[in-house]
Amino acid sequence: MLTFFKLMGRLPLPLLHALGWGLGWLIWLLGPTYRQRWREHTAQAQLGRGARWASVGAAGQQMAELPRIWFGAPVPLRWDGAEHIEAVLRQRHGLLLLTPHLGCFELTAQAYAQRFGAQAQPDGTPPQPITALYRPPRMAALHPVLQAARVRLGMCTAPTDLSGVRQLLRALKQGQTVGLLPDQVPPAGMGVWAPFFGRSAYTMTLAARLAQVSGTQVLLIWGERLPWGRGYVLRVRPWRELVGAPLAPEPQAAAAQINLAMQAVIGHCPAQYLWGYARYKGPRGEGSAGTAGSGTASSG
Repeated sequence: MLTFFKLMGRLPLPLLHALGWGLGWLIWLLGPTYRQRWREHTAQAQLGRGARWASVGAAGQQMAELPRIWFGAPVPLRWDGAEHIEAVLRQRHGLLLLTPHLGCFELTAQAYAQRFGAQAQPDGTPPQPITALYRPPRMAALHPVLQAARVRLGMCTAPTDLSGVRQLLRALKQGQTVGLLPDQVPPAGMGVWAPFFGRSAYTMTLAARLAQVSGTQVLLIWGERLPWGRGYVLRVRPWRELVGAPLAPEPQAAAAQINLAMQAVIGHCPAQYLWGYARYKGPRGEGSAGTAGSGTASSG
């Protein structure tokens, strides 16, 4: 499996994106459950017709580009808003980077590690490594692939268990950076029901807990895919710019704010969000769904 991914990583990015576009449509056509979930979620978000249909192919591109991102030559990319990261690093504060399942989210941590985690900045600011939360794959054959892909200079991974949470908290307290996808559905007891595009979604409380570590600054980041395989733009925005208010101390209110921030990020390029992701499913181990905000939670 690892050899296959490394061979695929040698292919040009435009070819991988073309293959991925076809793969996305193939999965959509052959997967009735996935297709129904995609329909429900895009309708819930009131997605425009153009972005709605473009998201089908974009979901496949998100998978097809991974071998190149993980094992291939560096892809073309530029930063938009890197000065926000630089400002936090100069203050020696912990930094929490939040991104949804949007665009090339795998690239965000890797690009950060290369630019900020592995080397000092021109102004003398020391390198600040990033620790990203890591959920082991269900397929055992993918374990060595992901281990080889995500272990690199300036970047560490933390498992999705109590030891991983401690690792993330420790990193922030030491003035380092943490990367997190807060639109992942957490296990039962590790989240609250909060509105996401007007419908209750079980939302992790971990992101808010990390944001409340003393001195931690929160930035939103996403890797926007450019058309025709031309590369990516890594966009960074301050929390206040997209949410307009500080993060609330209460878990329920904080979860709603984080979902609102994810909606704002998704609104910048909605066609690149993974609308087929089972965002509204109930957590593992919970017998019945709860409600929060508007709408009713479902297994999605």
